[in-house]
Amino acid sequence: MKRTYRRAFTAIAAVAALCAGAPAAAQDSPTKPVRIVVGFAAGGPTDVIARIVAADLTTQMGQTFLVENKPGANAMIATEQVAHAAPDGYTLLFSSLSLLVNAILQPDKAKYDPFKDFAPISNGALLPMVIVTSPETGINTLPELVARAKAKPGEVTYGTPGQGGSGHLAGAMLENLTNTKMQDVPFKGNAPALAEVMAGRVTFMFYPITGIANQVQGKKLKVLAVGTKARHPDFPDAPTTAEAGYPTLEETAPWVGMLAPAGTPAPIVIKLSEEMRKSLAKPETKERFKALGAITVGDTPAEYAAFLKKDHERWARVIKAAGVKAE
Repeated sequence: MKRTYRRAFTAIAAVAALCAGAPAAAQDSPTKPVRIVVGFAAGGPTDVIARIVAADLTTQMGQTFLVENKPGANAMIATEQVAHAAPDGYTLLFSSLSLLVNAILQPDKAKYDPFKDFAPISNGALLPMVIVTSPETGINTLPELVARAKAKPGEVTYGTPGQGGSGHLAGAMLENLTNTKMQDVPFKGNAPALAEVMAGRVTFMFYPITGIANQVQGKKLKVLAVGTKARHPDFPDAPTTAEAGYPTLEETAPWVGMLAPAGTPAPIVIKLSEEMRKSLAKPETKERFKALGAITVGDTPAEYAAFLKKDHERWARVIKAAGVKAE
């Protein structure tokens, strides 16, 4: 007779602990399909990475892991759904920094607590951004951009895919670091924002590292800096943000990772973390992430929890200092 996911994991962990004299991770796999809820539409980086991990988990654990897209309200709908789901390991959340930012920007609307309502499983990847402008602006370096912002307060503009998104927060962080006042210009997504930057109607933007190589080669965009620790092979002539004088901007890279509802038994969380890290360690998975411009992470539940706490503190400071408001 099939046992439930929770009972199987708990029982196995208890027996292992008695036999070995120490806690042990569960060894059983789930006995029915597992849902991984994504708060964004299909095709975006969070969704694509979630599907890569889901396919690996399906193969590794012998049970189907299904990605379910629940877009809306900057992923708040999906996040709330998983926060209040049964803590049995069958409903998981593949999230981004929206998990933290929604709770900071809209504490009255976000019907969840990012720490009390979730059990971190593993951080999956970081998605570094590049700072781009049009060659028509005449700005060739990040220091030149900052100098212009200081000389003309409020006149330098940066495009964002929406208020409170990663591009908006990165721009706000740059303002804080440089003690400048720039004007954010929100759009409904990265693509329309980039079009306005290429046209020279918006000064610059933080953009995901993939998808712009052709525009750069065609002289429609200029990369001022890349938010990676080393220079990126797609843009070898562009300095890193550290080389440009602003190492803190590396922290603007959005992340994507998996969490379970709070109260999910520890053996299940540990097992899922182990299996996810196996997926992320595969050379073929690393290559697929690299093609997306993502840097593979893969950490323990405790490491992921510590990362989330630090990230929450950082963005809370940025949001407060810059006066960022939700839409």
